[in-house]
Amino acid sequence: MKNKFKLLCTVVAAFMLVSVLVSSCSKNTDPANTDFFVGTYSGTISYNDGSKTINDQSGKVTVVKVGNSYSFKFGSGIPDINNVTFEKSGDNTYISVGSGVTGITIDAHTLKIGVSNSNGNWTANCTR
Repeated sequence: MKNKFKLLCTVVAAFMLVSVLVSSCSKNTDPANTDFFVGTYSGTISYNDGSKTINDQSGKVTVVKVGNSYSFKFGSGIPDINNVTFEKSGDNTYISVGSGVTGITIDAHTLKIGVSNSNGNWTANCTR
């Protein structure tokens, strides 16, 4: 009986986790409307640090939001941008704020990045 109860609890917990992940990853989910968000945006991405340049016309950026902190995980060997916070600008569009990370706008369907700081220059024009 004890083993059946443990199995039932495990199944219920797994179902709840999958439900949360599926709903937070929907293409219509606006990252600003949830405390946990994971979504992949596709499009043109680039990076330049003065010694190397990376361009990808079919690039991907995975956006991870936990609480108020966003991270942008780039494909194609481009360094990530982490710990970004945003302010609302207009209807469901958010603009990055903070030292060295201004120039990012995001909503449920579009990601645009134009960040330039001492670590390099990142650009992205992506949709999901």
